[in-house]
Amino acid sequence: MTKLNKIVKYLVLADLAFYSGWGLVTPIFPLFIQQNIPTVGIAGGSVVIVSVSAGVYWITKSVFQYPIGYFLDKQKGDKDDYFFLVLGFTLASTIPLLYTLAQSAWHVYTLQFFYGISMAISIAGWRALFTRAIDKGKEGTQWSLDDALLGIGQGVAGLMSGLSVVFFGFHITFLFATLLGFMGVFSLLRLRGNITGVFDENIVKNVKNIFIEKNTKD
Repeated sequence: MTKLNKIVKYLVLADLAFYSGWGLVTPIFPLFIQQNIPTVGIAGGSVVIVSVSAGVYWITKSVFQYPIGYFLDKQKGDKDDYFFLVLGFTLASTIPLLYTLAQSAWHVYTLQFFYGISMAISIAGWRALFTRAIDKGKEGTQWSLDDALLGIGQGVAGLMSGLSVVFFGFHITFLFATLLGFMGVFSLLRLRGNITGVFDENIVKNVKNIFIEKNTKD
């Protein structure tokens, strides 16, 4: 296998850990809804809750992803892409654990809304960084490597998710998913020395600059 540069390597590892975590959640999510979320007053019961939850996530992610990508393209350097990626992965990694606190369908819908925003933020940042960091002449290989590892990670996690629920329950399984997500975040933090801007100065100042830089120029 061709050696990967550091940025591509840790972006792929972060992807693998993060999406493996969600691989634990996705196969069992409908069953979790059926067994844990009250359906009183909801026509169609758990089936409707699951379908609406999926719709809320995908619509939210799709609506926000393009504007966020457009915004990031207007910023100079990698610090904005990196910050949005870390922020998005961090927020999304908390969602599985928050599912365990949900007591109604509206709680689930709200979490799905924030999950959609988190993924819109992270995907825009990840793809921007990966596209710029990828080794010239190896685009197909390195994109395919990321996709292949994601498939393997989610496949293995999917196989393990049912067993995890049987032996440990939903709460512990979702905790495992959150921990895998944060392993992805920690992988991203290994790149802090390779991304100029975010950690060089006061982080609050840099985050503020990301949002006001464009307005100042205008």
